[in-house]
Amino acid sequence: MRNQTSFLEFLLLGLSDTPEQQQFFFRLFLGMYLIGTLGNLLTILAIGFDSRLHAPMYFFLSNLSFLDLCFTSTTVPKMLMNYLLGSNVISHPECLAQMYFINAFGASDSILLSVMAYDRYLAVCHPLHYGTVMTSQLCALLVTVPWVSAHLIAMVHSIFIHHLSFCTNNKIPHFFCDINTLIKISCSDTHIHEMLVLFLGGPVVLIPFICIVVSYTPIASAVWKVPSASGKWKAFSTCGSHLSVVTLFYGTVIGVYFNPTSTHTSQKDMIATVMYTVVTPTLNPFIYSLRNNDLKGALGKLLGLKYFSKRQLL
Repeated sequence: MRNQTSFLEFLLLGLSDTPEQQQFFFRLFLGMYLIGTLGNLLTILAIGFDSRLHAPMYFFLSNLSFLDLCFTSTTVPKMLMNYLLGSNVISHPECLAQMYFINAFGASDSILLSVMAYDRYLAVCHPLHYGTVMTSQLCALLVTVPWVSAHLIAMVHSIFIHHLSFCTNNKIPHFFCDINTLIKISCSDTHIHEMLVLFLGGPVVLIPFICIVVSYTPIASAVWKVPSASGKWKAFSTCGSHLSVVTLFYGTVIGVYFNPTSTHTSQKDMIATVMYTVVTPTLNPFIYSLRNNDLKGALGKLLGLKYFSKRQLL
């Protein structure tokens, strides 16, 4: 038998080891986290309190906001705490739990984006049948499937990673417990784990991305037929914003997990990972919410009611 060491904790090396850069990253990620958290929370509250927004599109959007909130909260607070305390230690159970929730929320996010694209396809291309097709039962199913399937996939990954051995290296060159990084530093035979990442992760990323492209193609065609130039520009602007964020999300995920290993470096992987774990969840509330007049009105009403209630108490 090989001489193996079972580590009780790992060391997250983070984005930088110099104090000046760590201070910069602390301020940057703290600001992004607070902005993203506030934006997603306000979106959820506005949709929840305004009965006019109790429609399938906003139901999916509120679920996306909740997922984004959970997604960033899985990684960023731990990183900020490490920078603040000057410690980069994460226990073995905490590392596995973090990896589990990153995989679960990331996969749910991916599938839900394709559900939202399908919802827009029905609303734009088949408006007369939209109400009969997109029932409350179907909406609940389309949200439940991403959650259940994503957590099952994350559970399988966690079970397999739990049985890996780490002989001499417990240093993770990342700011969170990434499944690929854990596989790389393990001294076990990881061929099955690498195949599992492709076998389970591939469909979760590639199929939703293809569905989004297929859904937006007839949407673009329908928008092109809009007679009003201003209406056409507004619709293309909205669709373009959605597709930009979607492309950023899927492009960086594919670059990290499905590119040849020879093309990877720790620095490139971390930059790409920041894009889909922090940047896109921060942008989503602004792209999907602030470009929607109904939601902007609900947000204004929500904030106005809060301000009014405070004035009443004074």
